[in-house]
Amino acid sequence: MAVAVTNEPQQSLWESIREAVRGSHQDFTKGSLNRAILLLAIPMVLEMVLESLFAVVDVFWVGRVGANAVATVGLTESMLLLVFAIGMGLSLSTTAMVARRIGEGDPQDAAVAGMQAIFLGLIISAVIGVPCLIYAPNLLRLMGATPDIVTVGSGYARIALGGSGVVLMLFLNNAIFRGAGDAAIAMRLLWLSNIINLVLDPCLIFGLGPFHRFGVTGAALATFTGRGIGVLYQFYRLLAGTERIRILRRQIHVNWLVLVRLFRVSLTGIGQFAIAQTSWIGLVRIVSLFGADAVAGYTIAVRIMIFAILPSWGLSNAAATLVGQNLGAKQPERAETSVWRTGFYNMLFLGSVGVAFLLFAEPIVRMFTDDPQIVRLAASALRILSYGNIGYAYEMVMLQAFNGAGDTITPTVVNFFGFWLFEIPLAYWLAIQREFHASGVYWSIAIAEAVIAIASILLFRRGRWKRQQI
Repeated sequence: MAVAVTNEPQQSLWESIREAVRGSHQDFTKGSLNRAILLLAIPMVLEMVLESLFAVVDVFWVGRVGANAVATVGLTESMLLLVFAIGMGLSLSTTAMVARRIGEGDPQDAAVAGMQAIFLGLIISAVIGVPCLIYAPNLLRLMGATPDIVTVGSGYARIALGGSGVVLMLFLNNAIFRGAGDAAIAMRLLWLSNIINLVLDPCLIFGLGPFHRFGVTGAALATFTGRGIGVLYQFYRLLAGTERIRILRRQIHVNWLVLVRLFRVSLTGIGQFAIAQTSWIGLVRIVSLFGADAVAGYTIAVRIMIFAILPSWGLSNAAATLVGQNLGAKQPERAETSVWRTGFYNMLFLGSVGVAFLLFAEPIVRMFTDDPQIVRLAASALRILSYGNIGYAYEMVMLQAFNGAGDTITPTVVNFFGFWLFEIPLAYWLAIQREFHASGVYWSIAIAEAVIAIASILLFRRGRWKRQQI
């Protein structure tokens, strides 16, 4: 008897990259893991980079309006961190639940989970948005805004904070697509939003052509419009359906069992990001003890580092999707292998970034400031922070793997002990007691990243996440 053997055709790297951007039809629970990681990671990396463009474009144009306008954006964005924490926490549980159902071969239940996430997002958007719309000027005053900033920036704050629901829905809907494996759709949606924002920003800020001159308020209008149209297109794609997921009209109703389960898992996810975000406030408070130049150097170094690690978040999100889908397909070993492999690739990437920062810290910093003192401090901060890159590479993949499995409690506990009970006290001890000054804060970050990475790896190796139900 002759046995026919069919091998999956091998594709070149460039063919796989084109497929990743175009949208892949691959079943991520089968076939080459390397290719699965590539097909998921490329659009997710581009999605993260595109998301960062919203803030970059706004600051670029608003910087030409005046100092009060820039201060308005800075103060408002600091308040939006809460919305980002909520959005990312909800997104974690949404991606995990949708991915698990897709892996189980049940796209209808995946659509039900996605619909409940949308309901939850709409409720939270109203709860946050309505009070912010009414009390935006008061919120600016609470953040320490001067009367001039409140006068200039109230309109911006009302739109940015009152319309923060579009940020939440953009996160949530893209989480549904990512969980289903439609990472390219999430990426293209942000392309659409960014193009609209890029075009409208200068038009609405400066009153170009037929547009009214709104000043800094125009930046909020442009961003809200770009994101709002992106959200409407997301809803259209979810209702029209993709190859992997479609929300049917009969599924558009509240399923309290799924909604409550989703909300319960999301609470620890929200806490996870809130702990991480607020820890930076504690660190900058310690740095501020050493003067404005130290704060400026810290700010520049951290901004450079955050932008450089955006691709790593894409890789980590890919790991979360692979874990969720493969656990749903009853393939825990494949899920575990995907995490170790993604962590290794992330280590290679962030290790290379760290070497580049060690060698070229000062030229990189000079792209942002010409002040010799700030250049010196920021370059020193960038070099010290780079020593934590290897640990951070594994930490972020491992913690996202827990999230992808639906275990949001473990990363929350790790973040709490790692950031609040270890990193901040260590920063104070090194900076004040040991008189390392601001450098003590930077060393505490690098050391904490290594400790958190070790704890994450040990907890991951225990394997309890493989038995997580969601």
